Amino acid sequence: MSSAGLPAPPEADGVSEGPADGGEAAERMSKRQLKKLLRQKQWEEQRELRKQKRKERRQRRKLERQSHLESNPDGHDRKRFRSEAVPSPLRLIVDCSFDNLMVSKDIKKLHKQIQRCYAENRRASHPVQYYLTSHGGQLKKIMDENDKGWVNWKDIHIKPEHYSELMKKEDLVYLTSDSPNILKELDESKAYVIGGLVDHNHHKGITYKQASEHGIHHAQLPLGDFVKMNSRKVLAVNHVFEIVLEYLETRDWQEAFFSILPQRKGAVPADKVCRSSSPERGQAKDEEESDSSAEESTENVRDTAQGGDTQDT
Repeated sequence: MSSAGLPAPPEADGVSEGPADGGEAAERMSKRQLKKLLRQKQWEEQRELRKQKRKERRQRRKLERQSHLESNPDGHDRKRFRSEAVPSPLRLIVDCSFDNLMVSKDIKKLHKQIQRCYAENRRASHPVQYYLTSHGGQLKKIMDENDKGWVNWKDIHIKPEHYSELMKKEDLVYLTSDSPNILKELDESKAYVIGGLVDHNHHKGITYKQASEHGIHHAQLPLGDFVKMNSRKVLAVNHVFEIVLEYLETRDWQEAFFSILPQRKGAVPADKVCRSSSPERGQAKDEEESDSSAEESTENVRDTAQGGDTQDT
């Protein structure tokens, strides 16, 4: 009998296997992968909100400058505008005592972060009392070579002494992500210390250890109360500095975090994170530990890349 007389096999069967295979693929995904997809979706959903907040912040500052320019047509707007800022008595210290733990490339990054802090403080509506302590060694050499104008910087205290020699012990609070204490409010009578360290997470916990050894108070910013991130809660010097400046202006931690945190941190509001994943944390942890070594290696590389210009703050 000719095969031409037989009914052809339905082609739809081959098509219908697609979704089934996709469903099986979804089931095969680990909980870690599902959580990554969820975080990515939340990040995308919040992208426009973050962009709008940054735009509003820039627009607000632009309007303030224009308003002062119109009221001061004599060309001295910048000086007068700065004179109308309300300085905060809060002292913000960048502790530069980690010079021997960094290579030249990372000290250059620290120098750029210090420059950024200086520029932002000069523009702030509530500038802090900015200190660089333990200033010397490689950092001073690089600043002398690449930024000779630093000796003329205004509204900054650059000291070779350690911060403990300049401030009362009871006034000091070291900002470190390893501290168990959560900072709820800023006390403007205090001196807050930021570790001046760019080490790509090679010296985890060193600022917390130093604070404990010196017997001074320590705390971490309330990041976990407002933000969920893909990476460790370790921020660059200038990010911590700018978050403090923004909080002094807005008195709103969430707005301060989302105005300053870089996109690579994958930050989303804590109250937007899907709560349904919470009961699965223990099970997810077990599955994470059983993942292949190749996946764990990839995750470590990603964390290191995201923690690039960082220190324990």
